[in-house]
Amino acid sequence: MEQIPFVSSAPNTLGIELELQLINPRSFDLAAAADELLVQMANHPIADRVKPEITRSMIELNSSVHEHPMGLLAEMREMRDALCEAADAVGVSVAGGGAHPFMRWQERAISDSPRFQYLAEMYGYLARQFTVFGQHIHLGVPSGDAAVRMVHSLSPYIPHFIALSASSPYYEGVDTLFSCCRLNAVNSFPLAGHLPAEVMDWYQFEAHMAQLRQSGLAESIKDLYWDIRPKPEFGTVEIRVCDTPLTVERACQLAAFAQALAVLVSREPQPASKAWLAYRSNHFQACRFGLQGSYVTPDGQRLRLIDHLRALFQRLMPIADELGTRDMLAMLQEEAVRNGNDARWLRGQFHRVRDLPAVVESMTRVWRGERDAAVVAEATPRRRIRATSEPMHGGVQALATPEAGRTSGWGSDRLH
Repeated sequence: MEQIPFVSSAPNTLGIELELQLINPRSFDLAAAADELLVQMANHPIADRVKPEITRSMIELNSSVHEHPMGLLAEMREMRDALCEAADAVGVSVAGGGAHPFMRWQERAISDSPRFQYLAEMYGYLARQFTVFGQHIHLGVPSGDAAVRMVHSLSPYIPHFIALSASSPYYEGVDTLFSCCRLNAVNSFPLAGHLPAEVMDWYQFEAHMAQLRQSGLAESIKDLYWDIRPKPEFGTVEIRVCDTPLTVERACQLAAFAQALAVLVSREPQPASKAWLAYRSNHFQACRFGLQGSYVTPDGQRLRLIDHLRALFQRLMPIADELGTRDMLAMLQEEAVRNGNDARWLRGQFHRVRDLPAVVESMTRVWRGERDAAVVAEATPRRRIRATSEPMHGGVQALATPEAGRTSGWGSDRLH
């Protein structure tokens, strides 16, 4: 059996990856501009931390390793500003959010790299549909055994990450009724899911990977689209369920939450095997209903996720004091309890003007750090796209319904 080396990392260190939307500033649809943006940034000091993603309407920012989330926040603000400056130079905008509200997957172009081209050939339309945008949080661990223990210990809290970060209520012009629809695209892949419950240490993880290789099911850990997985070449545990937030501030608050939670679970017994019983149901509830979803605890109690989250924040605050992150966790808690998640904010923006391009415009302004980015009604007419979840024409779902009287230049192929 082939051994998988695990690079040791200092505990409590962290880093993040953010997948971001490239936006046409006139139509507010996605723009296939990743190649031009990467060329524009080629000589910038952060160029090696800006990466292409599976389609050319996406770009990824990778942080460096940090001990404190405030240092992470300072770096991410600098990277955001540099990226926005380069985007302005090539004529595009940048936005967070887990899914673009009205893009069409058929129009996405696969990036020109061997792995992405392979994925497109292997998975067909799923590869283009995978134009969704997530935040990955990396937590340093000293060994492979520690990584597997951490994956088990954090798994009951996956719904909390989903609900706190949810920012993908709209997809292809539809209000999906989900807080996070992005993970529906991820879960289409055959190796999505979670670490098998019976894998309890690094040796067993290596044996599991060997079985997958021998069966032709996976070539490497990259093929595992798990909610949370070890990342041995980084020496981290990687939490992969978060939608990309609308701001770098929320992204770094989520990283601070993950750091404190990792400390908490390291001091507690590992969850019992029955903790996996409600895993898929809890996952669905968090995606569908966000913070208002139901949550079944590892010991079988059923309550609202927001109520469990309130109690969890109380347990985390003493650890946040140790880490010096109380302010960041308190801000995340206050926003969650008072205003909900980004999905709720996006729906609020849409309900003001009933216009998805205007919502995307507000997303680009929020990403830049503008405080007052609420959408306002326009004085000049332009194409409008209304979100709907109501069936039309005998039960066919409407993906994009232009407002009556504003359909000039739109073909019938824009309606499903």
